Amino acid sequence: MSLSLASIHVYPIKSLGGFQPDTARLTDRGLEHDRRWMLVDENGRFISQREVPMMACLHCSPLSNGFRMTDVRDGTTIDLPWAISTGEDRHVSVWEDELSAITASQVITLWFSEKLGTTATLVFMLDATERKVDPRYADGITSFSDGFPYLVISQASLDDLNERIVARERITMDRFRPNLVIAGGNAYQEDAWRTITIGQALFDLVKPCARCAIPTTDQLTGERGKEPLRTLANYRKRTADGGASVKVEFGMNAVADAGVPVRVGDPVQVIV
Repeated sequence: MSLSLASIHVYPIKSLGGFQPDTARLTDRGLEHDRRWMLVDENGRFISQREVPMMACLHCSPLSNGFRMTDVRDGTTIDLPWAISTGEDRHVSVWEDELSAITASQVITLWFSEKLGTTATLVFMLDATERKVDPRYADGITSFSDGFPYLVISQASLDDLNERIVARERITMDRFRPNLVIAGGNAYQEDAWRTITIGQALFDLVKPCARCAIPTTDQLTGERGKEPLRTLANYRKRTADGGASVKVEFGMNAVADAGVPVRVGDPVQVIV
């Protein structure tokens, strides 16, 4: 069975569109530039496509010293640096984690607020901020991601899902917001993987990814439907929390050591 890295996905701002580089460096908290920025409400709580589906309409493209956000509805853009070192200190939260961050300029914040029709402040995570992953599953830190620094999905898994959808509505991979997409092999093979190498990089796959409403959001229009969760619920559903909740799972969360780059086309080897 031949496996390789099909694509790399980096999302500079949490829950907004990402870009696909041919190569990316692994840092102490995920792919370089991945989710170091985040939009928060007036209480400092993170904002995502769960509450504001129109965030899907803000797409990203890399520049030499930063990145450009484009509103695909009207073509307007704003350019941002990869990082900032100064700004107003802001207390922010991602799920149960309370963190410190610094704010972007008022001009940038106003652009996002106007585009999304809600009060939204853009904040940046400094290197000094260390956000721990859930210690029940792994040791390490992450960025403003939902909980882990990497999300791994096989293309075969998406292909199988699209075959199962009765309406033949094609679901694109960007709805699942992976970091690393694997080519070759079998659908849902990642469920059983515990340790893999991609090129020279070693990854531990530590927890299935429970899906929310974001995969039902069209990443060009922000419109929300019933697929793919309706179909996934037929065969990817798991009862959790002692029967108190039901989770639909697709993809695997992962951790890795920093320093080694990954490249599209790198061979993937399953260790365990």
